[in-house]
Amino acid sequence: MAKRKNKWDLTPRIFGLTFLAFILVIAGTFACSKSEEEVPEIGAKIEESKVMFEGTIKVAYGKYIYVPEVQGFDIIIQGALESGDISSLEGKEVKGEAHIDHERTSILIADTIEVKEESGTYRNIFTRTEEVVLEDYIDLQDRSEFTALKDISYDKKDAWEEKEKAKVYGKLEEEDGNFKIVIIDEEDGKQVGKIIVDNFADIAQYYIKKLDLFDSYWFYVNIKDTVAWAARRRTRELFHADVVFAGLF
Repeated sequence: MAKRKNKWDLTPRIFGLTFLAFILVIAGTFACSKSEEEVPEIGAKIEESKVMFEGTIKVAYGKYIYVPEVQGFDIIIQGALESGDISSLEGKEVKGEAHIDHERTSILIADTIEVKEESGTYRNIFTRTEEVVLEDYIDLQDRSEFTALKDISYDKKDAWEEKEKAKVYGKLEEEDGNFKIVIIDEEDGKQVGKIIVDNFADIAQYYIKKLDLFDSYWFYVNIKDTVAWAARRRTRELFHADVVFAGLF
């Protein structure tokens, strides 16, 4: 005869609860170890965040490099490389360690960089020993100070002379050894004037190289001298300016 099971026998229940608790402890330990490896979210102590990066450098200019595999970040190399200049890194496979700038969270400050050699091994070419200087970096907050020029025409100089900073939509062209921005009306695509470029900030040239797949985009400029009336009417060149940034918006 089969032995009748006592409904008050707690042994199976105790075993089940013990096993469940064990599973929960293991899961919690795994979750904690995983979260420690993740980069803290914005608002955490990001100045202490270390980021390991690896990829192929697509753009290198001034002290800025762009690695497509590191999406959403510009990487800054503050200081000299062991050999060559930064532009020599374009097309090279690299890996390194960086940290997030606590004031501009779209920037990674490179602490070390290694370049992949033909043998497949990596060689260290940079170790940061200097404090980072961001004298020309334009972030989203800075860009809000530049208002878009509207109703532009060679005979309406009030449209720009009342402003020190502005942004215009157009394309960059070289004429007679000088760079000029051809301003384009976004609505009908017509050219409405030109800006004579006197200087480019490094960050502007870096972003222009990043935007090489686009024909037209926004130029952020510091407005300078207005072109004389007779020349404006003949050439449609409106004023001189320094380009400090370029972007898609």
